[in-house]
Amino acid sequence: MTEDNRAPGGPPQDDRRTAEFEPRNSVGPQGPTDQIVAGGPPSGPPTGPQSGLPIGPPSGPPTGPQGMAPPDPGPRSPYGAPQHTDALGRPRPSFSPHHYEQPYDQQRHAAPSYNGWNTQQQPHPPQPPGGGYPAQPGPNWAPVPAPEPRGRRGPSTSLFLVVSVVIALLAGALGAGVGVLATGDHSGTVDLGSGKTSTTGAKNRDPGSVAGIAQRLVPSVVMIKVTNGTEGGAGTGFVVNGGYIVTNNHVVAPAVSGGNMQVVFSDGKTTTATIVGHDPTSDIAVIKPGTLAGRKALTLGDSDNLAVGDPVIAIGSPLGLAGTVTTGIVSALNRPVSTSGEGGESAFINAVQTDAAINPGNSGGPLVDSKGQVIGVNSAIATLGSQSLGDKQQSGSIGLGFAIPSNQVKKVAEQLINNGKATHAVIGACIDMSYQGGGARIATDGAQSCKGGTITAGGPAEKAGLKAGDIITAFDGKPISGSDELIMAIRAKAPGDRVQVAYTRGSQRSTTVLTLGAGN
Repeated sequence: MTEDNRAPGGPPQDDRRTAEFEPRNSVGPQGPTDQIVAGGPPSGPPTGPQSGLPIGPPSGPPTGPQGMAPPDPGPRSPYGAPQHTDALGRPRPSFSPHHYEQPYDQQRHAAPSYNGWNTQQQPHPPQPPGGGYPAQPGPNWAPVPAPEPRGRRGPSTSLFLVVSVVIALLAGALGAGVGVLATGDHSGTVDLGSGKTSTTGAKNRDPGSVAGIAQRLVPSVVMIKVTNGTEGGAGTGFVVNGGYIVTNNHVVAPAVSGGNMQVVFSDGKTTTATIVGHDPTSDIAVIKPGTLAGRKALTLGDSDNLAVGDPVIAIGSPLGLAGTVTTGIVSALNRPVSTSGEGGESAFINAVQTDAAINPGNSGGPLVDSKGQVIGVNSAIATLGSQSLGDKQQSGSIGLGFAIPSNQVKKVAEQLINNGKATHAVIGACIDMSYQGGGARIATDGAQSCKGGTITAGGPAEKAGLKAGDIITAFDGKPISGSDELIMAIRAKAPGDRVQVAYTRGSQRSTTVLTLGAGN
């Protein structure tokens, strides 16, 4: 072998005793030899009197490659290595690391262990005169370090392995049990539960919640079916005081000329109805059902107290789906909206705008607030026109619905019930609806929209000094930007009210005060 197997601090590299190795206890030319591998104890048990091998030094000095004895390096250890001494002349272990200094008392009393074979501790005999070799329990190697004291250790790997196996077995057993249940062990019945929380079947909700309001109001909202020959349609209405039902004029219009009308309640019961009165101008109508079967009247709220952002609920029969409830908010107030009714008559609404879903069939149904009070009657929707959806033409809610304010509904409905007809405030002048400039212009002679002339003789406008062609820019202190706004502002007043009007005639600006009249 060419590798130097000696421990640090051993003989110099020119010590050729380790250049060649014979098997342990082999017989060579000089007789039995005991080869020592530097850096550790012998692989077999220590030699002694019972082993048959000499305890003392080898039978002859080590020889070099030519069989010549190398120069005497000085005092040697019992096994032929040069004897090292410390500063006081004490022997030093031959195979100790170069920085190791064994205490003298340990040299005398240490009893090293060789592969677990411990020798009895004996006093070290004194060095005989003349440098002899005392009988010792073993070679003068560096002592084997004592094992470190055992501290408290964590669970061993074996323990973790055992726990893992146990968990795996338990999981397998559970999985097998589930598999048996899933694959056909029908020895028992399985009850998945009903989820029912009450045996009475009652669905009690907070009265102020949407569900609570819907529970109270839906029974008082009806679907109205109208047919006239081959034509027909459906809308919505709701019960008010006196056993009447309020709805839109355009819902009952087909029945005005002799059509049939049927009222369908939320529980599916039906009855017939007759028209009490209808007003195309405000798009309000009142009908009288044959029976109400105990349905309660809804309460009309004050639409003047509404604010943008207030929550609202729409109830109706969109597309014939009775009892449909949708929610939203008040999107805008005093929104001028005009619709065309039967016979080309137009209705003008100073509307409450909402984003609650309103579709065809919702017309005439109530728009209620968070208290369940009716604050409007759903009347119109804005759409983008018919949109192609697959092979069908569809139109519906885009979040722009309009309701007649409840205060206007109350005024018109009471007049229809009490008088059979409704009257409205008028100024006694025809407004040019085609005018696109700022303000609202009184129509000139020959205007197609004016049937009875531009200025009513002796009417409020004539008495106030207004003439054809005048442009009204403000009404009752509020700016007017178009014809619809002027009509809405007039309809919001009552006959006999006095209002201030600002107008322009050519380049001249003027104001006047007029007293509103009554008209249909």
